[in-house]
Amino acid sequence: MTQSAPPVGTLTFEQALKELEGIVARLEQGQVPLEESISIYERGDALRAHCDALLKAAEAKVEKIRVGGDGRAAGTEPLDVG
Repeated sequence: MTQSAPPVGTLTFEQALKELEGIVARLEQGQVPLEESISIYERGDALRAHCDALLKAAEAKVEKIRVGGDGRAAGTEPLDVG
């Protein structure tokens, strides 16, 4: 990772996921020096946690539509997660 990598908290879900995928690929190749492996693993863990938090926030916003007896939308209710 370069010193100019943006703070994890400023990344969108898509940006964080793309960077995390790159880190996983580099680590899987096994050709990264140990110190750098540790550093990018730590960043990868922070990216994973950031993605998880963004997903949980999105799930909290998602609502499902209740359909009334006449087939029309009768309102919304929280999404059943779990």
